[in-house]
Amino acid sequence: MTFWNGVLWLHLLAMAFFVGGQLMLAAVVVPAMRGLPDREPMRSAARRFGVGTLVAIAVLVVTGAALASHGHQWSDSTLQVKLGLVVLVGLLIGAHMRRPQWHALDGAIFLVSLAIVWLGIVVAG
Repeated sequence: MTFWNGVLWLHLLAMAFFVGGQLMLAAVVVPAMRGLPDREPMRSAARRFGVGTLVAIAVLVVTGAALASHGHQWSDSTLQVKLGLVVLVGLLIGAHMRRPQWHALDGAIFLVSLAIVWLGIVVAG
């Protein structure tokens, strides 16, 4: 295992936390708790995921920049589109933090995140 395999592993682990957490919230937590009169457990789970998301995003930015530099990929148009979508998802997350009741933002964040993952596969291939 090389150093760069470790950097890629960290990048993929952070991506799995970010996207996997969204799937878990959307597919399991929200439907299971939707009918409960006390919404605090769902809010608490979302807040805890939010903290983990901040850590994951920091790891993704650092490892992604390192990988792009190592592979001399900054001029790759696919990477540039991916980075544009990363900025978009950041804006969507910011909007979601201000307006958590706008549930369409949840779906938009998830769909853009999936597109980012797809483009990551394309860039790596």
